[in-house]
Amino acid sequence: MKVLLIGSGGREHALAWKLAQSPLMSEFYAAPGNPGIGEHAVLVPVNTEDHEAVAAFCREKAIDFVVVGPEAPLVAGLADRLRADGLAVFGPSAAAAQLEGSKGFTKDICARYGIPTGAYQRFNNAPKAKAYIRAQGAPIVVKADGLAAGKGVTVAMTLDEALAAVDDCFEGAFGAAGAEVVVEAYLDGEEASFFCLCDGKHALPLATAQDHKRVGEGDTGVNTGGMGAYSPAPVMTAEMVERTMKEIIEPTIRGMAESGHPFSGVFFAGLMITAKGPELIEYNVRFGDPECQVLMLRLKSDLLPLLLATANGTLDQVKAEWNDDPALTVVMASKGYPGAYAKNTPILALPDAGEGEKVFHAGTALKDGMLVATGGRVLNVTATGGTVGEASARAYALLDKVRWENGFCRRDIGWRAIERERA
Repeated sequence: MKVLLIGSGGREHALAWKLAQSPLMSEFYAAPGNPGIGEHAVLVPVNTEDHEAVAAFCREKAIDFVVVGPEAPLVAGLADRLRADGLAVFGPSAAAAQLEGSKGFTKDICARYGIPTGAYQRFNNAPKAKAYIRAQGAPIVVKADGLAAGKGVTVAMTLDEALAAVDDCFEGAFGAAGAEVVVEAYLDGEEASFFCLCDGKHALPLATAQDHKRVGEGDTGVNTGGMGAYSPAPVMTAEMVERTMKEIIEPTIRGMAESGHPFSGVFFAGLMITAKGPELIEYNVRFGDPECQVLMLRLKSDLLPLLLATANGTLDQVKAEWNDDPALTVVMASKGYPGAYAKNTPILALPDAGEGEKVFHAGTALKDGMLVATGGRVLNVTATGGTVGEASARAYALLDKVRWENGFCRRDIGWRAIERERA
């Protein structure tokens, strides 16, 4: 098969690394990719925002299958454009991608189909949002409705924080994403990420993970796109997975189909496991980043047939096998992230990864033959182990061999699971 992968981040490097292992692959391209992805695929300088240019490249190379990594091209309708040419595409239509593109859309689906989630209201102006917040009190959650690269969510522990978050949204801190806000109840519990492939009718549960969103150790500081993750998430017991499928995923599949927007792709359900059970925080319509990195390290099965079955509506004919060993990834980010940070800082050396280890590139480029950091989140140092503690020790030992002066990381990724192991 001739395959094109869309994207350039750590998630896409993990997908590329896994896809490249498939015996079904004959030619593999990535647009635009990054230096890590370039080890597995031919990088092509196609502007992925230009859907006609992507379609033209697919015709030129007789591409059989397109895997769309990030959310922005999906929300913008890239999958629809390519399907119009008869291509098999992994990723939802623009209409179905609203599950991530609009927090309010997802909340309305939850309300319509009885999916457990925090109580909410939608607002298109600051005074009404603030009046609601004052009436509800803190803690409370304020979300920019649209895509904000993981940064448009404020879990406000005080009223002042919540009111400031409303101002941020309506004063343009998140661009068009903040033109509407969703204010919702604070859910108390433990977060988990749940992944499930869906072809519009059938669902194939994948695996669970736990992401560390806050920039500081002990899960303190501001929210980021994710500072590390591990899989599986101990809080997601077999019973909790079964409940998540019955109470959240299956009603969503039914609801999307009944709404005329059948969902084909991967559900990434951000969950809060509360005293009542699993509740939906949000949906994403692509693999998590950095959760994808730990999932790919644990996946035994060939990824390509799984994604192809999702695109072709034959998901009931495949299964996914997993390694039991946990995997853990630590994000190395540019100093200053998620605020302002220096770009093009040199990465002088990356370590050789052993069995069950991998350094994924997230925000890197080659400039005059030198590897440089171009993003906020730059490297995902990933390892497996017999326990989460062992995977953590291996990942940090690998990370300590990276030579990059402008990098920083959290030193406590996986701490909840490690504490459980010690108990």
